[in-house]
Amino acid sequence: MTLFQASLALVWIVLLQTSYTAPLFQKRSQSGPHITTDFPDPSILRVGDVWYAFAGQSLYDYKNTHIQFATSTDFETWTLQPGYDLLPDLPSWVDASKKHVWAPDANHLDDGRFLLYFSAPTYDTNAPHCIGTAISDAIDGPYVPSEESFACPADQGGAIDASGFRDADGTRYVLYKIDSNSLGQGGVCNNGVEPVVSTPILIQEVENDGVTKKGDTYELITNDSPEDGPLVEGPSMIHSGDTYYLFYSSNCFTTTNYDVAYATSSSPTSGFTKQGTLFGTGYGGLKGPGGADAAFDNNHFAFAAQKGDGRRNLYTALITPDGDIVSA
Repeated sequence: MTLFQASLALVWIVLLQTSYTAPLFQKRSQSGPHITTDFPDPSILRVGDVWYAFAGQSLYDYKNTHIQFATSTDFETWTLQPGYDLLPDLPSWVDASKKHVWAPDANHLDDGRFLLYFSAPTYDTNAPHCIGTAISDAIDGPYVPSEESFACPADQGGAIDASGFRDADGTRYVLYKIDSNSLGQGGVCNNGVEPVVSTPILIQEVENDGVTKKGDTYELITNDSPEDGPLVEGPSMIHSGDTYYLFYSSNCFTTTNYDVAYATSSSPTSGFTKQGTLFGTGYGGLKGPGGADAAFDNNHFAFAAQKGDGRRNLYTALITPDGDIVSA
Protein backbone atom coordinates (compact mmCIF):
# COMPACT_ATOMS: atom_id res chain seq x y z
CA MET A 1 0.00 0.00 0.00
CA THR A 2 1.32 3.47 -0.90
CA LEU A 3 0.41 6.82 0.70
CA PHE A 4 1.53 9.84 -1.32
CA GLN A 5 1.10 13.53 -0.42
CA ALA A 6 2.71 16.37 -2.36
CA SER A 7 3.06 20.09 -1.74
CA LEU A 8 5.52 22.74 -2.83
CA ALA A 9 7.73 22.30 0.20
CA LEU A 10 7.05 18.83 1.58
CA VAL A 11 6.79 15.31 0.20
CA TRP A 12 6.11 12.29 2.41
CA ILE A 13 6.10 8.86 0.85
CA VAL A 14 5.54 5.65 2.75
CA LEU A 15 5.77 2.47 0.72
CA LEU A 16 5.18 -1.00 2.10
CA GLN A 17 6.83 -3.68 -0.07
CA THR A 18 7.28 -7.36 0.43
CA SER A 19 10.92 -7.14 1.48
CA TYR A 20 11.52 -3.65 2.85
CA THR A 21 9.96 -0.26 3.58
CA ALA A 22 11.13 2.57 1.33
CA PRO A 23 12.35 5.65 3.24
CA LEU A 24 10.52 8.95 3.13
CA PHE A 25 11.18 11.90 0.89
CA GLN A 26 11.33 14.49 3.65
CA LYS A 27 11.84 17.67 1.63
CA ARG A 28 11.46 19.05 -1.83
CA SER A 29 12.32 22.57 -2.94
CA GLN A 30 12.89 24.06 -6.36
CA SER A 31 14.36 27.23 -7.86
CA GLY A 32 14.84 28.70 -11.28
CA PRO A 33 14.87 29.23 -14.11
CA HIS A 34 18.63 29.68 -13.79
CA ILE A 35 19.37 29.71 -17.52
CA THR A 36 16.73 31.17 -19.82
CA THR A 37 18.21 30.10 -23.14
CA ASP A 38 17.49 26.54 -24.25
CA PHE A 39 19.29 24.10 -21.91
CA PRO A 40 17.65 20.68 -22.50
CA ASP A 41 18.20 17.39 -20.65
CA PRO A 42 20.57 18.71 -17.98
CA SER A 43 22.92 16.65 -15.84
CA ILE A 44 25.03 17.83 -12.92
CA LEU A 45 28.38 17.01 -11.33
CA ARG A 46 30.39 18.71 -8.59
CA VAL A 47 34.17 18.90 -8.77
CA GLY A 48 35.77 20.57 -5.76
CA ASP A 49 33.71 23.62 -4.88
CA VAL A 50 32.24 24.08 -8.36
CA TRP A 51 29.02 22.63 -9.75
CA TYR A 52 28.82 21.86 -13.45
CA ALA A 53 25.58 21.51 -15.43
CA PHE A 54 25.63 19.95 -18.89
CA ALA A 55 22.98 20.16 -21.61
CA GLY A 56 22.44 18.91 -25.13
CA GLN A 57 22.35 20.71 -28.46
CA SER A 58 19.76 23.44 -28.85
CA LEU A 59 17.61 24.08 -31.90
CA TYR A 60 17.15 27.67 -30.72
CA ASP A 61 20.32 29.04 -29.11
CA TYR A 62 24.00 28.21 -29.76
CA LYS A 63 22.82 25.78 -32.42
CA ASN A 64 26.31 24.58 -33.35
CA THR A 65 27.33 23.70 -29.78
CA HIS A 66 26.98 19.93 -29.33
CA ILE A 67 27.30 19.89 -25.53
CA GLN A 68 26.68 23.05 -23.49
CA PHE A 69 27.76 23.64 -19.92
CA ALA A 70 27.28 26.09 -17.07
CA THR A 71 28.95 26.53 -13.67
CA SER A 72 27.92 27.53 -10.16
CA THR A 73 29.58 27.79 -6.76
CA ASP A 74 26.34 27.94 -4.75
CA PHE A 75 23.89 25.85 -6.83
CA GLU A 76 21.72 28.95 -7.24
CA THR A 77 23.58 31.37 -9.52
CA TRP A 78 24.57 29.67 -12.77
CA THR A 79 26.86 31.04 -15.46
CA LEU A 80 26.44 29.66 -18.96
CA GLN A 81 29.60 29.31 -21.03
CA PRO A 82 28.04 30.44 -24.32
CA GLY A 83 29.37 28.82 -27.45
CA TYR A 84 31.90 26.68 -25.59
CA ASP A 85 31.53 23.12 -26.88
CA LEU A 86 32.58 20.26 -24.60
CA LEU A 87 32.33 17.83 -27.53
CA PRO A 88 33.60 19.74 -30.58
CA ASP A 89 34.31 16.62 -32.64
CA LEU A 90 31.79 13.83 -33.22
CA PRO A 91 32.49 10.19 -34.12
CA SER A 92 31.98 9.03 -37.70
CA TRP A 93 28.70 7.20 -36.94
CA VAL A 94 27.01 10.50 -36.02
CA ASP A 95 25.08 12.45 -38.64
CA ALA A 96 26.04 15.92 -37.43
CA SER A 97 23.79 17.63 -39.98
CA LYS A 98 20.74 16.69 -37.90
CA LYS A 99 21.92 18.81 -34.93
CA HIS A 100 20.37 16.44 -32.39
CA VAL A 101 23.12 15.66 -29.87
CA TRP A 102 21.19 15.02 -26.67
CA ALA A 103 21.30 14.12 -22.99
CA PRO A 104 24.94 14.44 -21.86
CA ASP A 105 25.95 12.82 -18.58
CA ALA A 106 29.45 13.39 -17.11
CA ASN A 107 31.04 10.97 -14.64
CA HIS A 108 34.24 11.18 -12.59
CA LEU A 109 36.20 7.95 -13.06
CA ASP A 110 38.37 6.32 -10.44
CA ASP A 111 41.55 7.20 -12.39
CA GLY A 112 40.69 10.92 -12.23
CA ARG A 113 39.48 11.28 -15.82
CA PHE A 114 35.97 12.25 -16.86
CA LEU A 115 33.63 10.16 -19.00
CA LEU A 116 30.78 11.69 -20.97
CA TYR A 117 27.79 9.73 -22.23
CA PHE A 118 25.75 11.36 -24.99
CA SER A 119 22.99 10.52 -27.46
CA ALA A 120 23.50 11.41 -31.11
CA PRO A 121 21.74 11.01 -34.48
CA THR A 122 22.89 8.27 -36.83
CA TYR A 123 22.62 7.55 -40.55
CA ASP A 124 20.48 4.46 -39.82
CA THR A 125 16.73 5.03 -40.10
CA ASN A 126 16.16 1.95 -37.91
CA ALA A 127 18.20 3.50 -35.09
CA PRO A 128 17.76 7.28 -35.37
CA HIS A 129 19.74 7.86 -32.16
CA CYS A 130 22.43 5.85 -30.40
CA ILE A 131 24.58 6.35 -27.32
CA GLY A 132 28.23 7.36 -27.50
CA THR A 133 31.03 7.91 -25.00
CA ALA A 134 33.85 10.45 -24.80
CA ILE A 135 36.76 10.96 -22.43
CA SER A 136 38.63 13.98 -21.05
CA ASP A 137 41.32 14.72 -18.49
CA ALA A 138 39.37 17.79 -17.36
CA ILE A 139 35.74 18.27 -16.39
CA ASP A 140 35.40 21.16 -18.87
CA GLY A 141 36.80 19.12 -21.75
CA PRO A 142 37.31 18.94 -24.58
CA TYR A 143 35.99 15.38 -24.64
CA VAL A 144 37.36 12.96 -27.24
CA PRO A 145 34.72 10.52 -28.47
CA SER A 146 35.10 6.81 -29.06
CA GLU A 147 34.46 5.64 -32.63
CA GLU A 148 32.33 2.81 -31.24
CA SER A 149 28.85 3.46 -29.90
CA PHE A 150 27.98 2.20 -26.43
CA ALA A 151 24.42 1.12 -27.25
CA CYS A 152 22.83 1.08 -30.69
CA PRO A 153 20.12 -1.63 -30.99
CA ALA A 154 18.96 -1.07 -34.57
CA ASP A 155 16.28 -3.76 -34.26
CA GLN A 156 14.67 -1.80 -31.38
CA GLY A 157 14.86 1.77 -32.62
CA GLY A 158 18.19 2.78 -31.10
CA ALA A 159 18.96 4.06 -27.59
CA ILE A 160 19.18 7.41 -25.78
CA ASP A 161 19.54 9.05 -22.36
CA ALA A 162 22.51 7.20 -20.85
CA SER A 163 23.23 7.96 -17.20
CA GLY A 164 26.09 6.61 -15.08
CA PHE A 165 25.56 5.31 -11.56
CA ARG A 166 28.28 4.30 -9.06
CA ASP A 167 26.99 2.17 -6.20
CA ALA A 168 28.24 2.33 -2.61
CA ASP A 169 30.58 -0.63 -3.19
CA GLY A 170 32.12 1.02 -6.24
CA THR A 171 30.21 -1.02 -8.82
CA ARG A 172 29.43 1.07 -11.88
CA TYR A 173 26.30 0.88 -14.01
CA VAL A 174 24.85 2.67 -17.01
CA LEU A 175 21.11 3.28 -17.31
CA TYR A 176 19.53 4.12 -20.67
CA LYS A 177 16.29 4.06 -22.65
CA ILE A 178 15.48 1.88 -25.63
CA ASP A 179 14.17 4.45 -28.11
CA SER A 180 11.59 2.20 -29.71
CA ASN A 181 9.02 4.98 -30.01
CA SER A 182 11.18 6.21 -32.90
CA LEU A 183 9.68 3.25 -34.80
CA GLY A 184 6.15 3.83 -33.46
CA GLN A 185 2.87 4.30 -35.30
CA GLY A 186 2.63 8.09 -34.98
CA GLY A 187 0.89 10.48 -32.64
CA VAL A 188 2.49 12.16 -29.65
CA CYS A 189 6.24 11.38 -29.51
CA ASN A 190 5.52 8.98 -32.41
CA ASN A 191 3.97 6.49 -29.98
CA GLY A 192 0.46 7.73 -29.35
CA VAL A 193 -1.24 5.44 -31.86
CA GLU A 194 -2.00 1.80 -31.11
CA PRO A 195 -0.23 -0.49 -30.85
CA VAL A 196 1.89 1.54 -28.42
CA VAL A 197 5.39 0.06 -28.28
CA SER A 198 7.40 -0.54 -25.13
CA THR A 199 10.18 1.96 -24.30
CA PRO A 200 12.04 0.20 -21.48
CA ILE A 201 14.69 1.71 -19.24
CA LEU A 202 17.61 -0.70 -18.91
CA ILE A 203 20.62 -0.99 -16.62
CA GLN A 204 24.00 -2.44 -17.57
CA GLU A 205 26.93 -3.10 -15.24
CA VAL A 206 30.25 -1.80 -16.56
CA GLU A 207 33.93 -1.95 -15.63
CA ASN A 208 35.61 0.96 -13.86
CA ASP A 209 36.19 2.60 -17.25
CA GLY A 210 32.44 3.15 -17.49
CA VAL A 211 32.36 1.62 -20.99
CA THR A 212 33.29 -2.08 -20.92
CA LYS A 213 30.11 -4.08 -20.29
CA LYS A 214 29.84 -6.81 -17.65
CA GLY A 215 27.11 -9.45 -17.57
CA ASP A 216 23.51 -9.07 -18.64
CA THR A 217 21.36 -6.02 -19.23
CA TYR A 218 18.25 -5.76 -17.02
CA GLU A 219 14.95 -4.00 -17.65
CA LEU A 220 13.92 -1.74 -14.75
CA ILE A 221 10.61 -0.22 -15.89
CA THR A 222 8.69 0.48 -19.09
CA ASN A 223 5.64 2.47 -20.21
CA ASP A 224 3.11 -0.08 -18.98
CA SER A 225 0.50 2.17 -17.34
CA PRO A 226 -1.82 4.91 -18.66
CA GLU A 227 0.00 7.50 -16.53
CA ASP A 228 3.20 6.88 -18.54
CA GLY A 229 1.70 8.00 -21.83
CA PRO A 230 3.79 7.09 -24.89
CA LEU A 231 7.10 6.53 -23.10
CA VAL A 232 9.40 6.55 -20.11
CA GLU A 233 12.90 8.03 -20.50
CA GLY A 234 15.66 10.14 -18.93
CA PRO A 235 16.74 7.81 -16.09
CA SER A 236 18.91 8.77 -13.13
CA MET A 237 19.61 6.74 -9.98
CA ILE A 238 20.71 7.29 -6.38
CA HIS A 239 21.05 4.91 -3.42
CA SER A 240 20.01 5.86 0.11
CA GLY A 241 20.03 3.36 2.96
CA ASP A 242 18.38 0.18 1.69
CA THR A 243 16.61 1.90 -1.19
CA TYR A 244 17.47 2.61 -4.80
CA TYR A 245 15.62 5.57 -6.29
CA LEU A 246 15.12 5.59 -10.06
CA PHE A 247 14.10 8.99 -11.40
CA TYR A 248 12.65 9.17 -14.89
CA SER A 249 10.34 11.18 -17.12
CA SER A 250 7.04 9.95 -18.52
CA ASN A 251 4.79 11.23 -21.30
CA CYS A 252 6.14 13.41 -24.15
CA PHE A 253 8.56 16.31 -23.70
CA THR A 254 6.55 18.50 -26.10
CA THR A 255 3.47 18.36 -23.84
CA THR A 256 2.59 19.65 -20.38
CA ASN A 257 2.08 16.04 -19.27
CA TYR A 258 5.86 15.59 -19.22
CA ASP A 259 7.07 15.11 -15.65
CA VAL A 260 9.72 13.85 -13.27
CA ALA A 261 8.53 10.59 -11.70
CA TYR A 262 10.33 7.98 -9.66
CA ALA A 263 10.37 4.33 -8.67
CA THR A 264 11.99 2.47 -5.76
CA SER A 265 13.59 -0.91 -5.17
CA SER A 266 15.93 -2.69 -2.77
CA SER A 267 18.10 -3.73 -5.76
CA PRO A 268 19.64 -1.63 -8.56
CA THR A 269 18.76 -4.23 -11.21
CA SER A 270 15.22 -5.42 -10.42
CA GLY A 271 12.01 -5.01 -8.45
CA PHE A 272 11.25 -1.34 -9.08
CA THR A 273 7.83 -0.03 -8.07
CA LYS A 274 6.60 3.24 -9.56
CA GLN A 275 5.73 5.82 -6.90
CA GLY A 276 4.25 8.67 -8.96
CA THR A 277 5.21 12.22 -9.89
CA LEU A 278 7.86 14.18 -8.02
CA PHE A 279 7.71 17.31 -10.22
CA GLY A 280 4.98 18.05 -12.74
CA THR A 281 3.13 20.88 -14.45
CA GLY A 282 1.76 23.29 -11.86
CA TYR A 283 4.29 22.40 -9.16
CA GLY A 284 5.61 25.85 -8.24
CA GLY A 285 4.60 27.21 -11.63
CA LEU A 286 6.46 24.56 -13.60
CA LYS A 287 5.42 23.59 -17.10
CA GLY A 288 6.35 20.16 -18.46
CA PRO A 289 9.42 19.50 -16.27
CA GLY A 290 11.61 16.55 -17.16
CA GLY A 291 15.02 15.19 -18.10
CA ALA A 292 16.13 15.21 -14.45
CA ASP A 293 19.48 14.25 -12.95
CA ALA A 294 20.27 13.55 -9.29
CA ALA A 295 23.74 14.06 -7.83
CA PHE A 296 25.04 10.95 -6.06
CA ASP A 297 27.01 12.55 -3.22
CA ASN A 298 24.22 14.76 -1.84
CA ASN A 299 20.64 15.72 -2.47
CA HIS A 300 21.04 18.15 -5.35
CA PHE A 301 18.80 17.75 -8.35
CA ALA A 302 18.45 19.41 -11.77
CA PHE A 303 15.85 19.29 -14.52
CA ALA A 304 14.49 21.34 -17.40
CA ALA A 305 11.04 22.87 -17.75
CA GLN A 306 9.28 24.45 -20.70
CA LYS A 307 9.48 28.17 -21.37
CA GLY A 308 6.53 28.26 -23.75
CA ASP A 309 8.40 28.89 -26.99
CA GLY A 310 9.97 25.45 -27.36
CA ARG A 311 12.94 26.27 -25.18
CA ARG A 312 13.58 24.39 -21.95
CA ASN A 313 15.18 26.20 -19.02
CA LEU A 314 17.41 24.92 -16.21
CA TYR A 315 15.81 24.42 -12.79
CA THR A 316 17.36 22.98 -9.64
CA ALA A 317 15.94 21.37 -6.53
CA LEU A 318 16.86 19.79 -3.20
CA ILE A 319 15.47 16.37 -2.36
CA THR A 320 16.03 14.56 0.93
CA PRO A 321 15.41 10.85 1.34
CA ASP A 322 15.36 9.62 4.93
CA GLY A 323 18.90 8.56 5.83
CA ASP A 324 22.25 9.44 4.29
CA ILE A 325 22.89 8.91 0.60
CA VAL A 326 25.71 6.40 0.48
CA SER A 327 26.62 6.42 -3.22
CA ALA A 328 29.39 8.72 -4.42
